[in-house]
Amino acid sequence: MRRLIAAEFQKLFTTRLWLWLLLASMALTALYTVLAIVFADSPGNPTPPLSTAGGQQTLLSTASGAATAFVAVLAAIGLTGEFRHRTVSPTFLATPVRSRVLVAKLVTYFLVGAGYAVACLAISTAISVPWLAARNIAIVSEGKAATVFGTVVAVAIFGLIGVGLGALLRDQVATVVTLLVYLFVVEVTVIRISALHDWTKYLPGSAEDSVVGVVQSNFELLPRWEAAPVLVAYGLLLSAAGSMFTMRRDIT
Repeated sequence: MRRLIAAEFQKLFTTRLWLWLLLASMALTALYTVLAIVFADSPGNPTPPLSTAGGQQTLLSTASGAATAFVAVLAAIGLTGEFRHRTVSPTFLATPVRSRVLVAKLVTYFLVGAGYAVACLAISTAISVPWLAARNIAIVSEGKAATVFGTVVAVAIFGLIGVGLGALLRDQVATVVTLLVYLFVVEVTVIRISALHDWTKYLPGSAEDSVVGVVQSNFELLPRWEAAPVLVAYGLLLSAAGSMFTMRRDIT
């Protein structure tokens, strides 16, 4: 298994896509962090004040909002690229047990997601800490560790989601478009419908917000202890479904 995981990382590093997406996620984290601080005191802002633990947790959690989509897309491309470039046949010939290949990809992109999260957390921290200090806002340690851990785990799980969805759809364009449309259009629209709040809090994005510590007065999220297994379930179910379809389908 170690060799398979090492091979997946080697495939990943043969192109610079991972680097461009990492830089994009870090740049977007910087933008989100700056905007969150600049508009923190705006009237009607649903986020708690930056002087509170909830406000600072929400500020730090901008790292997950930036990294999630890029990690999911990278993971999906890592799987669907095998079909697009017709390398899937030699891959499965070299490792006839397909489940081992899928597990190696899942582990690889879970770790990649964790790495993206750490990089984005570093950017968010590097911007927010001196900025808050310049505004004489004390750093509150309450909840910070849970937000950091939750962000790393949440972004990593979206690596699993990307691989699982890619294994289900196999087509690279369809998978990437599906991910982006869902993350940036479908869920964003649905969660704004107040009549649906009883169940929209169980959607992946909402569960992620709860896990990373987002606090908003205009939307009720699940408790973190309840949202965490919901998010993990999405990752595991998509991974399992993708693995089953990949093992049963003809790859030619």
